Amino acid sequence: MSSGLRKQFEEFIELTNAEFDYILSHFQVKKFKKHAIIIQPGDAVYLEYFVEKGLLKTFTIDNDGKEYILQFAMENWWVSDYQAYQTGERAIYTIQCLEDVELLCLSQQDRNKLYEEMPKFERFARLKVTSGFLHTQKRVMALLQNDTLSRYKQLLEQYPSLFQRVPKSMIAAYLGVSRETLSRLQI
Repeated sequence: MSSGLRKQFEEFIELTNAEFDYILSHFQVKKFKKHAIIIQPGDAVYLEYFVEKGLLKTFTIDNDGKEYILQFAMENWWVSDYQAYQTGERAIYTIQCLEDVELLCLSQQDRNKLYEEMPKFERFARLKVTSGFLHTQKRVMALLQNDTLSRYKQLLEQYPSLFQRVPKSMIAAYLGVSRETLSRLQI
């Protein structure tokens, strides 16, 4: 089970079968149907999720009803409201299933237990968080420096399968533009 999770760990650290099995024993499998909300604003967040199968979006809606998509999470990605997960504050984002999903869930308690017991796991988490932070910085800089067409093409190049799985309105919300603006582009 979870060859995707194993592969992700091995991008950063080497694990024996026994070590990986021990880590995996701390995860729970949860399945949700398309459209299910797994986190909503105001929730206490005790879990982070590794996507085994399916697609989710993390988003917020402003006072005018405009949706802003922070993240899509597909197979082999991690997702949670990390501010709430890390700080104990209440969730500010909504995470919704765009397809039927199968998730591996790791609680804060089990994550902290693994940190204490396995320096390799703590190293993985540190390197994975750093990688995620660098990705976020690149995305912010792209939003600040690149025009919509450039951001669209970059997203298409990086994640071509995403365009087969979500409507253009969601791509527009992720890029921070209206559906109409996206439609006017010469794509």
